[in-house]
Amino acid sequence: MKPNLNVIGLGYIGLPTALMFAKNGVDVVGTDLNNKLVESLSKGDLTFEEDGLESLFSEARNNGIKFTTEYFKTNIYIVAVPTPYESSSKKLDPKYVIAAVNNILDICEPQSIIIIESTISPGSIDKYIRPIIENRNITIGKDVHLVHAPERIIPGNMIYELEHNSRTIGADDASIGEKVKELYATFCKSEIVVTDIRSAEMSKVVENTFRDVNIAFSNELAKICRSDDMDVYEIIRIANFHPRVNILQPGPGVGGHCISVDPWFLVGDYPDLANLIHTARKVNDSMPVHVIGRIQDIMSDNGINDISKVGIYGLTYKENVDDTRESPTLQLLEKMENHLASRIKVYDPYVKEKIVECQVMDFEDFLNDVELLVIITAHDHIKSSLNIVKHKLILDTKNICDFDGIYKL
Repeated sequence: MKPNLNVIGLGYIGLPTALMFAKNGVDVVGTDLNNKLVESLSKGDLTFEEDGLESLFSEARNNGIKFTTEYFKTNIYIVAVPTPYESSSKKLDPKYVIAAVNNILDICEPQSIIIIESTISPGSIDKYIRPIIENRNITIGKDVHLVHAPERIIPGNMIYELEHNSRTIGADDASIGEKVKELYATFCKSEIVVTDIRSAEMSKVVENTFRDVNIAFSNELAKICRSDDMDVYEIIRIANFHPRVNILQPGPGVGGHCISVDPWFLVGDYPDLANLIHTARKVNDSMPVHVIGRIQDIMSDNGINDISKVGIYGLTYKENVDDTRESPTLQLLEKMENHLASRIKVYDPYVKEKIVECQVMDFEDFLNDVELLVIITAHDHIKSSLNIVKHKLILDTKNICDFDGIYKL
């Protein structure tokens, strides 16, 4: 008989995960408290765009996946709800995970396995989840089992990475870890490592923090080179010929809900120890302000006095996706609003609904009257439109323009 699985949270992580399990023969119910989202999915309408998601959705629906706002009584749960951080302390805000676990405990069968996929700071299960279970006189390891299986996918390549990225299963009991490993092996074609819960928590945060620190190095290098009129891209190109050097490309900032968030968990929990991590976060968070400075310099050099003559291309945090969470453009606009400069134009072909006041929905309308074009997101759309825009002043923060007269970071 197919195992029953209830996936809690149908956002960027939960929905593809639920669909992948359903496609591969697992009897899945997807739960989300957002009525509109559940109604859309139940009617066959996806709630965000992603390569391969439509085909996966169709296969999962053919295999009987169901969507509801109710929690489903079963014995295996996956929690994939948001895990924001508190802006002041930089510590994890666990309220959504706690609420999901409490709702599961209200209805779950004996010996149920609760798998938390949401990214959490190291020690979160010990600090937040175990106490709420124990306070209900439920015995962990007997009445219910806890597992942490952190997600490892990125928008734009979710479907491939679900199948081909390795996975980590953290469990108190190795036998429960092996059982969960078998569940994920229904679709995961890569290595699945079973370890303890704290190691699983830490490993996911460390992965994203490693990338954040490396990006910060390239961004700081860009600032150094800008200060002394050097070409950071040429310097990186040459340095990377060294067999043990792999410097990443600088950019306008770090967005998304992983790299721009997870390192703060370590800063918040270990403020006296995470010095390098904290500095890297500050460098990356400073890049939108650096871009504003470059815009001001270019406007001054070219006699542009009206900010409405500036157009920002890109609202999403990375290319060819519709995910705007923590995007550099949104950070930039927030900084500009603090200085009462809100008439700058913004366009993104992947963002179908107006989410900021200055957003223009048509590309041609966006380009009208724009004298300085600022490329923040390197969508394929702008790469194929460079001949249309090459006559304008361009600040290329993604290094995609190969013609003369381009301003860089």
